Amino acid sequence: MYSKAFAAEYQGALQSMSVNSSLADVLAKGTEQLREAKLSGSQQEVARSGLAVAEAHRRLGHVKEADRAWKASYRTARSVGDLGAMAWALWSGGTLARQRGALALARRLLGLAAEMGERGGDVVARGYSLAGMAETGRIQGDYEAVRVLHEQLLAEARRRGEARHTVWALEGIAQIHRNTGSYDTALAMFEEAAEIAEKADDRRGRAWALRGIADIVSARDGEPDRALGLLSEAELICQEMHLTSALAYNHKMRGNVLFRARRYEEAQQAYEQTLAEFRAISEPRGEALARLGLVKTLAHLGRDQAETAADLDELRLDLDRIGLHHARDMADKARADLGIPPTSSGMGKGGGLR
Repeated sequence: MYSKAFAAEYQGALQSMSVNSSLADVLAKGTEQLREAKLSGSQQEVARSGLAVAEAHRRLGHVKEADRAWKASYRTARSVGDLGAMAWALWSGGTLARQRGALALARRLLGLAAEMGERGGDVVARGYSLAGMAETGRIQGDYEAVRVLHEQLLAEARRRGEARHTVWALEGIAQIHRNTGSYDTALAMFEEAAEIAEKADDRRGRAWALRGIADIVSARDGEPDRALGLLSEAELICQEMHLTSALAYNHKMRGNVLFRARRYEEAQQAYEQTLAEFRAISEPRGEALARLGLVKTLAHLGRDQAETAADLDELRLDLDRIGLHHARDMADKARADLGIPPTSSGMGKGGGLR
């Protein structure tokens, strides 16, 4: 039995805010509370309300503002020796680093956050930080290294009846299964995550689960219309909650579905829209994945092979730089699928998609 999902990152005077609160509302109320806390002189409240401000900015794609906010929250928490608040600020900073493509920094900050959470006795902060480390490893493609941690966190979340973390862990493990070809297992886990999220009123978790289901329905079953319907449902959630990053990933998946259905003109439009969205929020991982989809799509629309090869070479370098090993392999597979011979250096000068 799972309890109703709650937003552990909204703390202090903001702890009554729902996990489904619009990020615009979170930012407005967090900023107001931060101002009041500074006037009252409560440093603990300054740190806690600053965390909510940082998270709202991060999820809205306001990278510079989010960076300033989590660092300010950490400095304030440190000034009064609040280990729990320090852990949460480091978690926010590590999550922002992952979003920006600084994966080594993300692992370091999240590791420090987990350690600080343990020292401060904040079990939830420790759990969130370990989950962040697992997710960072997963998106890099280090599946064997993080699979056990994902499963450990899933077991802990189930035992405590924490719906939000159960949904997150299920989606993470499902993504690993999907990326390694175990579509049936992945679909079952995404569907369970969607069901738990719906019952626990975790709309963000449900939106991500629907995206995962749509991916499997498209890739395994070849049912683009059903997949597009699921993505439309998830898109509405993202729009209502102002989930900027999640919406961009939803649109990228729409491009993937259209590409698989050989609806290349529509796929091109979807990828170009997505590329602009990721660039607007400075999210290099999403940008690189959207570029890869667009390169493949344009190749099928008759683009010059030499230009395609140059773009794939540039993409491979960018993916290596970010540390996205699985996506780098996807770029190599795209080259093979398109019949483009490998280059001896693996480097190119770029073909204009930047």
